[in-house]
Amino acid sequence: MAQLFAGTSGFAYPQWKPRFYPEKLPQKRFLEYYATRLNTVEINYTFRHMPATATITAWAAATPPGFRFALKAHQQITHFRKLKDAAEPTEFFLGRLEPLRTAARLGPVLFQLPPYCRLDLDLLRDYLALLPADVRVAFEFRHESWLTDAVYQVLADRNVSLCVAESDRLVVPQVITADFVYFRLRKAEYTAEEVAGMRVRAQELVAAGKDTFVFFKHEETPEGALYAEQLRLGEGPDAVAPGSTTQA
Repeated sequence: MAQLFAGTSGFAYPQWKPRFYPEKLPQKRFLEYYATRLNTVEINYTFRHMPATATITAWAAATPPGFRFALKAHQQITHFRKLKDAAEPTEFFLGRLEPLRTAARLGPVLFQLPPYCRLDLDLLRDYLALLPADVRVAFEFRHESWLTDAVYQVLADRNVSLCVAESDRLVVPQVITADFVYFRLRKAEYTAEEVAGMRVRAQELVAAGKDTFVFFKHEETPEGALYAEQLRLGEGPDAVAPGSTTQA
């Protein structure tokens, strides 16, 4: 059955105490606690750092069955090489994620292209051909030239999800191109009505058989984590008291 996965883009924020993390919780246990209240996290650390095997293994061990990590692809692939001649760093990066795959914790890999990167359909098609079919992939385009039917078809042909990301500069349509959907909600604040509307939309997608990943922006306040919890549970942001062990 399809599922709703809701979380934030990051978790290691002491500023979330005490409204999300208990006041006395040590930082080394943040992920373990986070995973009792939310069932996915987007890791931006991997954009600038090739993760060590020990780190990845520890992430998997700190989370329960059913939890999923979404990881941002390394900048060597998306920003330095801009997908061109990127087979070697791609293979190396995906290989580093093997402990998550083995532990059944691997969610989508997000490839975020720089905003100055313009449409190159052949480049996209050639790059997607390098990716293994058993890894879920989402692409976030930040230049409007990519938002075309031709691109959506190339993504659909490879079961790659168009990342629906909010931006002050760009409106990405909710075009479904894969068997899962990837949302990045980047506003610092959302009204209760907006969160309720997102929950309805997520439920529609799940009912249609699409695993749905929703990530709120990480900030110096715990609002994003509380929005994600509200999205999952359909209740107010304070419905689950600190110390809850609700799991996915």
